[in-house]
Amino acid sequence: MFRGVNGINIDVKGRIVMPTRYREQLQESRGSVVLTIDTEEKCLLLYPLTAWELIESKLAELPSFNPQARRIQRLLIGHATEVELDSHGRILLPPLLREYAGLSKHAMLVGQGKKFEIWDEAHWQARRDEWLKDDTGSETSLPEEVKKLSL
Repeated sequence: MFRGVNGINIDVKGRIVMPTRYREQLQESRGSVVLTIDTEEKCLLLYPLTAWELIESKLAELPSFNPQARRIQRLLIGHATEVELDSHGRILLPPLLREYAGLSKHAMLVGQGKKFEIWDEAHWQARRDEWLKDDTGSETSLPEEVKKLSL
């Protein structure tokens, strides 16, 4: 389970160093991860290979004549890039994906359970501030599943 927010740096070659506490879990996935774009936000999604394979299989089964399903397939599967975790715990972020997410030197690695999101640090802070101010999080607008949670 991946959780927490971590500030990370992107080196001149476009690599990030995964925090030590996550490396063992990522190595269980044959040391490979899959990076793809988020279709709703300007950030990247990072999945252990085994978790991504299940998602990719479900995406591939979507009906090919449904325009929305094809859009999601093209964006998620089309941008999916398998990369290796090297012996120093680094992952190379491909230039096209870095460009999509507007990543430069400082980034945020945000645990989301089965995956990570990788955000440009300034963009993450701006969006987080928007979400914290957003009034649509009131109880009347929450999905029923969320209302049933006890924190």
